[in-house]
Amino acid sequence: MSVFDEKSRYLKFSHPLEAVDMRGRQVSWVTPARIPAQRLLGEHRRRDGQRLDRLASHYLDDPTGFWRIAAINDAMTAEAIADLPRVRIPVREG
Repeated sequence: MSVFDEKSRYLKFSHPLEAVDMRGRQVSWVTPARIPAQRLLGEHRRRDGQRLDRLASHYLDDPTGFWRIAAINDAMTAEAIADLPRVRIPVREG
């Protein structure tokens, strides 16, 4: 599916499917992304205003990898850990 960026978790960890809706239209969709197990690099003590995309850019070399930080902190969304003073950081993918 060309809708997703090449680093997208949906492109890497989900499956594209198609179905026909009640009106007979072909609908494309993807399964939920399966989050792979991650190894812990360490913890980061956050300062006021630090965003997860900036931390992901720094530690993971991928600003779109903020979801990996959320996942290793057992959060469904980045907003769920927005106010934590410390966040766990996963190891950068090789």
